[in-house]
Parts: sequence; structure tokens; C-alpha cells
Amino acid sequence: MTTQDRQSVATITDPPFITSLLNSTRWSWLWLIIRLYVGYTWLTSGWSKITNPAWTQTGAALQGFWERAIVIPEAPARPAIVFNWYRGFIQALLEGGHYTWFAKLIVAGEVLIGIALILGAFVGIAAFLGAFMNWNFMMAGSASANPVLFTLSILLILAWKTAGWWGLDRWLLPKLGTPWRPGVVFEPTEAKTPGT
Repeated sequence: MTTQDRQSVATITDPPFITSLLNSTRWSWLWLIIRLYVGYTWLTSGWSKITNPAWTQTGAALQGFWERAIVIPEAPARPAIVFNWYRGFIQALLEGGHYTWFAKLIVAGEVLIGIALILGAFVGIAAFLGAFMNWNFMMAGSASANPVLFTLSILLILAWKTAGWWGLDRWLLPKLGTPWRPGVVFEPTEAKTPGT
């Protein structure tokens, strides 16, 4: 690429406010509030299921949810799940009895996501997993607070660098790094030769 070609390439930048909002620790107080709200919601949701045997032992609560999502008795022509491929996926899980272990996975996921967000540990990953769970709940026909939590989780994913600044990520991210740039723990140490 010649110098003239480089000059003709337009660079599109983000609005300065968005760049500051997502990348500056100045806004970490806002992400702390959002993170604590989403984390508390996940933690309380999961915690209420821990003592419920229908979630942690038999999976009957999840079985009932999946059955209602596949077919609504009063309106069999309009099930809660509108996408056939997703309905088929849930139907296969239901017929295979997978609700017994899947219910435990949901409970563990909700509690762990809540704890990670409250502590500010790996916020981007925890928010992604939370958004994925919200998406699945919405796909199964449960609106509830899922659209709001999904939107807030997407914002936390976008602000992953500063969303955990007032939390453990302030120390974890520099130490562990990212897949594209290792942190100080994973930096290769140069072997020093004698006399240098």
C-alpha cells in the first residue's frame, strides 16, 4: 500500500462520549451500579432455587417450564417458543430427561454469574454468560426481567475494560491479561546469560 493509498483510506472513529463511557475509569462508578444490580438479580434468582428440590434434585421446575413453553394448553396453535429449531431443541432436551441435570446447571450458573458480577471478577465473561442465559429464557418465551438484564449485560460486555475497575478485575486483568495479550503472570521471562 502506497502513502497515497493510506491517505485515501477513511478512518471511522467512535463518538468521543462513547469512547469515554466504555473505556475511561471515570465512568466506572456507573458500571459498578449496573454490575451490582445485574449481579444481585442473578444471585437472588439462583439462591432462591438452591433450596428448592424441584430445581436441585428432580428438575421438575425446569421440566414444567419447558413443557409450558412448547405447548400452551389454551392456545396450542401459538406456543411460547416461536422458532421451530429452538422448540425442537427444547423438545429433545425434554424427551431425553435432560432437565434433571440442566436445572442444576441453571442454578449454578445464576449463582456464579451473580457472584462474579458483584465481585467484579471477569465482568465481560460473566456478563456474556448472563446475556446468553437471558437470551435462552427469552427464546423459551419468558420475558419477565430478561430483556432489561440482557440489555444491561450487553452494555457491561462493551465496557468490560472498566466495568470491573471497582472490583477484582482491577487486579485480575493486568495479572492474567486477555487471550490476545497475556498479563504479567504469563509473560515469558527472558533467560539472562552470565555477564550481561
